[in-house]
Amino acid sequence: MSAETFRALHRDRPADSPLVLPGPWDAASARAFEAAGHPALATPSAGIAASLGYEDGATPAAEMFAAVARIVRAVSVPVTADLEGGYGLPAAELVERVRESGAVGVNLEDSGPDRVLKDPQAHADWLAEVRAAAGPGLFVNARVDVYIRRASDPPAEAIARAELYASAGADCVYPIAAPPTDLPALRASLGDLPVNALAVRGGPGFPELGRLGATRITFGDGLLVRTLEDVTSLATALRETNGL
Repeated sequence: MSAETFRALHRDRPADSPLVLPGPWDAASARAFEAAGHPALATPSAGIAASLGYEDGATPAAEMFAAVARIVRAVSVPVTADLEGGYGLPAAELVERVRESGAVGVNLEDSGPDRVLKDPQAHADWLAEVRAAAGPGLFVNARVDVYIRRASDPPAEAIARAELYASAGADCVYPIAAPPTDLPALRASLGDLPVNALAVRGGPGFPELGRLGATRITFGDGLLVRTLEDVTSLATALRETNGL
Protein backbone atom coordinates (compact mmCIF):
# COMPACT_ATOMS: atom_id res chain seq x y z
CA MET A 1 0.00 0.00 0.00
CA SER A 2 1.22 3.51 -0.79
CA ALA A 3 1.17 6.73 1.16
CA GLU A 4 -1.06 8.18 -1.53
CA THR A 5 -3.62 5.42 -0.97
CA PHE A 6 -3.57 6.26 2.72
CA ARG A 7 -3.68 10.01 2.05
CA ALA A 8 -6.74 9.55 -0.15
CA LEU A 9 -8.65 8.03 2.78
CA HIS A 10 -8.51 11.44 4.47
CA ARG A 11 -9.97 13.39 1.56
CA ASP A 12 -13.54 14.51 0.95
CA ARG A 13 -14.99 12.82 3.99
CA PRO A 14 -18.45 13.82 5.24
CA ALA A 15 -18.16 15.88 8.41
CA ASP A 16 -19.90 13.19 10.46
CA SER A 17 -17.78 10.33 9.08
CA PRO A 18 -14.13 10.76 10.14
CA LEU A 19 -11.58 8.10 9.30
CA VAL A 20 -11.38 5.66 12.22
CA LEU A 21 -7.92 4.13 12.64
CA PRO A 22 -7.75 1.34 15.25
CA GLY A 23 -4.41 0.93 17.00
CA PRO A 24 -2.97 -2.61 16.80
CA TRP A 25 -0.19 -3.58 19.19
CA ASP A 26 0.78 -6.83 17.46
CA ALA A 27 0.09 -8.89 14.35
CA ALA A 28 -2.92 -10.70 15.85
CA SER A 29 -4.74 -7.50 16.83
CA ALA A 30 -3.92 -5.98 13.44
CA ARG A 31 -5.52 -8.92 11.66
CA ALA A 32 -8.60 -8.64 13.86
CA PHE A 33 -9.05 -4.96 13.02
CA GLU A 34 -8.54 -5.61 9.31
CA ALA A 35 -11.02 -8.49 9.37
CA ALA A 36 -13.59 -6.14 10.90
CA GLY A 37 -13.34 -4.00 7.77
CA HIS A 38 -11.16 -1.09 8.82
CA PRO A 39 -9.40 0.38 5.76
CA ALA A 40 -6.19 1.38 7.58
CA LEU A 41 -4.50 1.07 10.97
CA ALA A 42 -2.41 3.33 13.23
CA THR A 43 0.01 1.68 15.63
CA PRO A 44 0.20 3.24 19.14
CA SER A 45 3.69 3.50 20.63
CA ALA A 46 2.30 3.09 24.16
CA GLY A 47 0.37 -0.02 23.16
CA ILE A 48 3.38 -1.62 21.50
CA ALA A 49 5.53 -0.68 24.49
CA ALA A 50 3.11 -2.44 26.85
CA SER A 51 2.93 -5.51 24.61
CA LEU A 52 6.73 -5.75 24.67
CA GLY A 53 7.03 -5.20 28.41
CA TYR A 54 8.28 -1.60 28.37
CA GLU A 55 7.03 1.59 29.94
CA ASP A 56 5.61 4.12 27.51
CA GLY A 57 8.51 5.94 25.87
CA ALA A 58 11.10 3.31 26.84
CA THR A 59 10.91 0.99 23.83
CA PRO A 60 14.27 0.75 22.02
CA ALA A 61 14.01 2.02 18.46
CA ALA A 62 15.03 -1.32 16.96
CA GLU A 63 12.24 -3.13 18.80
CA MET A 64 9.66 -0.53 17.81
CA PHE A 65 10.58 -0.75 14.12
CA ALA A 66 10.54 -4.56 14.31
CA ALA A 67 7.08 -4.53 15.90
CA VAL A 68 5.78 -2.16 13.23
CA ALA A 69 7.23 -4.38 10.49
CA ARG A 70 5.46 -7.45 11.92
CA ILE A 71 2.16 -5.60 11.95
CA VAL A 72 2.62 -4.36 8.38
CA ARG A 73 3.43 -7.89 7.16
CA ALA A 74 0.32 -9.28 8.84
CA VAL A 75 -2.23 -7.13 6.98
CA SER A 76 -2.99 -5.83 3.51
CA VAL A 77 -4.29 -2.39 4.56
CA PRO A 78 -2.07 0.71 5.01
CA VAL A 79 -0.38 1.08 8.39
CA THR A 80 0.89 4.31 9.91
CA ALA A 81 3.35 4.04 12.79
CA ASP A 82 3.64 6.05 15.99
CA LEU A 83 7.38 6.58 16.33
CA GLU A 84 7.27 8.91 19.34
CA GLY A 85 9.78 11.75 18.82
CA GLY A 86 11.81 9.94 16.17
CA TYR A 87 14.33 8.33 18.57
CA GLY A 88 16.92 11.03 17.90
CA LEU A 89 17.44 9.78 14.35
CA PRO A 90 18.44 12.15 11.56
CA ALA A 91 15.52 12.74 9.22
CA ALA A 92 16.94 10.74 6.32
CA GLU A 93 17.70 7.73 8.52
CA LEU A 94 14.27 7.86 10.12
CA VAL A 95 12.61 7.90 6.70
CA GLU A 96 14.72 5.00 5.48
CA ARG A 97 13.86 2.88 8.51
CA VAL A 98 10.18 3.65 8.10
CA ARG A 99 10.39 2.53 4.48
CA GLU A 100 12.10 -0.69 5.55
CA SER A 101 9.27 -1.38 8.00
CA GLY A 102 6.64 -1.00 5.27
CA ALA A 103 4.64 1.68 7.08
CA VAL A 104 3.14 4.37 4.85
CA GLY A 105 2.93 7.04 7.55
CA VAL A 106 4.37 8.24 10.83
CA ASN A 107 3.13 9.95 13.95
CA LEU A 108 5.85 12.26 15.34
CA GLU A 109 5.40 14.12 18.62
CA ASP A 110 6.81 17.46 19.70
CA SER A 111 7.88 16.30 23.17
CA GLY A 112 11.41 15.15 23.87
CA PRO A 113 12.46 11.98 25.75
CA ASP A 114 12.25 14.09 28.91
CA ARG A 115 8.54 14.71 28.15
CA VAL A 116 9.18 18.43 27.79
CA LEU A 117 7.85 20.33 24.80
CA LYS A 118 10.41 20.94 22.07
CA ASP A 119 11.02 24.39 20.65
CA PRO A 120 8.25 24.65 18.03
CA GLN A 121 10.40 26.23 15.30
CA ALA A 122 13.19 23.68 15.78
CA HIS A 123 10.65 20.87 15.62
CA ALA A 124 9.05 22.37 12.51
CA ASP A 125 12.48 22.56 10.88
CA TRP A 126 13.05 18.87 11.66
CA LEU A 127 9.63 17.95 10.25
CA ALA A 128 10.57 19.84 7.09
CA GLU A 129 13.72 17.70 6.86
CA VAL A 130 11.59 14.57 7.22
CA ARG A 131 9.30 15.81 4.46
CA ALA A 132 12.24 16.63 2.20
CA ALA A 133 13.78 13.20 2.77
CA ALA A 134 10.51 11.36 2.20
CA GLY A 135 8.93 13.43 -0.54
CA PRO A 136 5.25 12.55 -0.98
CA GLY A 137 5.94 8.90 -0.14
CA LEU A 138 5.23 9.25 3.56
CA PHE A 139 2.16 10.54 5.41
CA VAL A 140 3.36 12.74 8.26
CA ASN A 141 1.07 13.22 11.26
CA ALA A 142 2.50 15.93 13.54
CA ARG A 143 1.44 15.40 17.14
CA VAL A 144 0.99 18.54 19.23
CA ASP A 145 1.54 17.85 22.93
CA VAL A 146 0.57 21.13 24.55
CA TYR A 147 -2.48 19.66 26.28
CA ILE A 148 -0.59 16.81 27.93
CA ARG A 149 2.50 18.89 28.79
CA ARG A 150 0.62 21.66 30.62
CA ALA A 151 1.39 24.56 28.32
CA SER A 152 0.33 27.94 29.69
CA ASP A 153 -2.32 28.54 26.99
CA PRO A 154 -2.97 25.19 25.28
CA PRO A 155 -5.59 26.29 22.71
CA ALA A 156 -3.52 29.21 21.41
CA GLU A 157 -0.27 27.26 21.46
CA ALA A 158 -1.89 24.27 19.76
CA ILE A 159 -2.99 26.47 16.87
CA ALA A 160 0.40 28.18 16.61
CA ARG A 161 2.28 24.89 16.61
CA ALA A 162 -0.17 23.23 14.23
CA GLU A 163 0.21 26.05 11.73
CA LEU A 164 4.02 25.82 11.94
CA TYR A 165 3.98 22.07 11.39
CA ALA A 166 1.54 22.41 8.50
CA SER A 167 3.89 24.91 6.86
CA ALA A 168 6.72 22.41 7.37
CA GLY A 169 4.87 19.85 5.26
CA ALA A 170 2.83 17.83 7.74
CA ASP A 171 -0.13 16.01 6.15
CA CYS A 172 -2.14 16.08 9.38
CA VAL A 173 -1.88 17.54 12.89
CA TYR A 174 -2.78 15.75 16.09
CA PRO A 175 -3.51 17.91 19.15
CA ILE A 176 -3.55 14.93 21.47
CA ALA A 177 -6.07 15.15 24.33
CA ALA A 178 -7.50 18.44 23.06
CA PRO A 179 -10.93 19.04 24.57
CA PRO A 180 -13.57 18.48 21.89
CA THR A 181 -14.67 22.10 22.33
CA ASP A 182 -11.25 23.24 21.07
CA LEU A 183 -11.48 21.31 17.80
CA PRO A 184 -13.56 23.87 15.84
CA ALA A 185 -10.94 26.62 16.30
CA LEU A 186 -8.16 24.26 15.26
CA ARG A 187 -10.17 23.18 12.25
CA ALA A 188 -10.80 26.78 11.23
CA SER A 189 -7.12 27.70 11.52
CA LEU A 190 -5.91 24.86 9.29
CA GLY A 191 -8.20 25.04 6.30
CA ASP A 192 -8.39 21.66 4.59
CA LEU A 193 -5.49 20.08 6.48
CA PRO A 194 -6.67 16.92 8.29
CA VAL A 195 -6.98 17.02 12.08
CA ASN A 196 -6.51 13.88 14.21
CA ALA A 197 -8.54 13.56 17.41
CA LEU A 198 -8.07 11.12 20.28
CA ALA A 199 -11.15 9.07 21.12
CA VAL A 200 -11.67 8.34 24.80
CA ARG A 201 -14.21 6.14 26.54
CA GLY A 202 -17.19 8.22 27.58
CA GLY A 203 -16.27 11.05 25.22
CA PRO A 204 -18.13 12.21 22.10
CA GLY A 205 -18.88 9.60 19.46
CA PHE A 206 -17.09 9.55 16.13
CA PRO A 207 -19.79 11.51 14.21
CA GLU A 208 -19.74 14.27 16.82
CA LEU A 209 -15.93 14.48 16.78
CA GLY A 210 -16.15 14.76 13.01
CA ARG A 211 -18.69 17.55 13.15
CA LEU A 212 -16.43 19.39 15.61
CA GLY A 213 -13.54 19.23 13.16
CA ALA A 214 -11.79 15.87 13.38
CA THR A 215 -10.84 14.28 10.07
CA ARG A 216 -9.59 11.10 11.65
CA ILE A 217 -9.83 9.28 14.98
CA THR A 218 -7.14 7.34 16.83
CA PHE A 219 -7.09 5.71 20.25
CA GLY A 220 -3.58 5.73 21.71
CA ASP A 221 -3.29 2.59 23.81
CA GLY A 222 -6.99 2.72 24.67
CA LEU A 223 -7.95 -0.39 22.70
CA LEU A 224 -5.20 -2.43 24.33
CA VAL A 225 -6.31 -1.20 27.75
CA ARG A 226 -9.85 -2.39 27.08
CA THR A 227 -8.57 -5.72 25.80
CA LEU A 228 -6.47 -6.20 28.91
CA GLU A 229 -9.55 -5.60 31.05
CA ASP A 230 -11.15 -8.57 29.30
CA VAL A 231 -7.98 -10.65 29.71
CA THR A 232 -7.92 -9.79 33.43
CA SER A 233 -11.53 -10.91 33.80
CA LEU A 234 -10.74 -14.14 31.98
CA ALA A 235 -7.65 -14.73 34.14
CA THR A 236 -9.73 -14.23 37.28
CA ALA A 237 -12.42 -16.59 36.03
CA LEU A 238 -9.84 -19.27 35.26
CA ARG A 239 -8.53 -19.05 38.80
CA GLU A 240 -11.93 -19.11 40.44
CA THR A 241 -13.70 -21.74 38.31
CA ASN A 242 -13.01 -25.24 37.04
CA GLY A 243 -13.55 -24.52 33.37
CA LEU A 244 -14.05 -21.89 30.71
